[in-house]
Amino acid sequence: MTLNITLNRTIDDSYPIHIGPLSLIEFNGKVAILTNPKIAGLHLQTLLGQLRAKEVYIITIPDGEQYKNWESIEFILDRMFDHRLNRKSLLIAFGGGVIGDMGGFASSLYNRGIDFIQIPTTLLSQVDASVGGKTGINNKYGKNLIGAFHQPRAVHIDPSFLSTLPSREFGAGVAEIVKMAVTFNRDFFEWLENNNLQHGDNLITAITKAVETKARVVEEDEKEQGLRAALNYGHTFGHVIENETKYETYLHGECVAIGMVMANELAVVSGLMNSDEAMRVKNLLAKYDLPLSYTIVDVEKFYQAFFLDKKSADSAITFILPRGIGDVEITDSIEPAIVKKVLSTFSAIDGGLF
Repeated sequence: MTLNITLNRTIDDSYPIHIGPLSLIEFNGKVAILTNPKIAGLHLQTLLGQLRAKEVYIITIPDGEQYKNWESIEFILDRMFDHRLNRKSLLIAFGGGVIGDMGGFASSLYNRGIDFIQIPTTLLSQVDASVGGKTGINNKYGKNLIGAFHQPRAVHIDPSFLSTLPSREFGAGVAEIVKMAVTFNRDFFEWLENNNLQHGDNLITAITKAVETKARVVEEDEKEQGLRAALNYGHTFGHVIENETKYETYLHGECVAIGMVMANELAVVSGLMNSDEAMRVKNLLAKYDLPLSYTIVDVEKFYQAFFLDKKSADSAITFILPRGIGDVEITDSIEPAIVKKVLSTFSAIDGGLF
């Protein structure tokens, strides 16, 4: 005998993304704010001044990618139980990408899922990590390999929070902006080449353009079955670097920048991109003092780590490679020998083909 469960459903997970001064947030229930001590000291009072809720609790976890793990998730969940949150409660992720990823993941688990809001405070999280519902944690095998798609109820992007951002964090966010432009918008890339994001209203323009790009891609491919994978340009290489350095040497965006340089070299060797275009990308990243090289100690070990990437399947490694500037190709047909040849160019201190 065979019984079928028919689950025809229409779920609307649409949500607004507010860009500008933080607006009033009203919620008729319990709210838990997840943050870290640094952000709490700098900006928590600003958020509390714009929050109206029945009860508000603060949950703080240490700052840093190395804390994006199961232990932190268990700590967050324990505090949520301590405060007796229920299915109608709300979690606010208030911080950078680490806070956003863990806040989203914890809220997807608690009581089988409660609502959460993203209030990103770093440039990287404002232009990328806070939009799209990808949540998760790292483990010894790699980055973001444990997680869930759990869309926020709203995203509030207030650029004034960036006034206290260290220069390295700013550059890390720029790397994600450049990623959007290289993969999807040549005109935007040329605009970035000709404008300084630290001058005037240029940053607001760039944030808006990057978020618009990310939002359109997520609308078309929420669960990363195709097009959305292109947003991982630079990440396939970058995630290996993060794991090798135990998330302590580089910021995520810095690894993405190095990863884009590596991906570009593979694209040049594969005939998808010319060396002049690759150099333009490298120069734009250098404009914001991003690291552009990495010494690979063991090429074979680095190569094998690709197989743990979420986009790869069985014996095929999926690479996100720019097809010039403004277009992208998702391919799993690059010969291992070619990949290893490119990786070997980074085994020397000066690394790189151009």
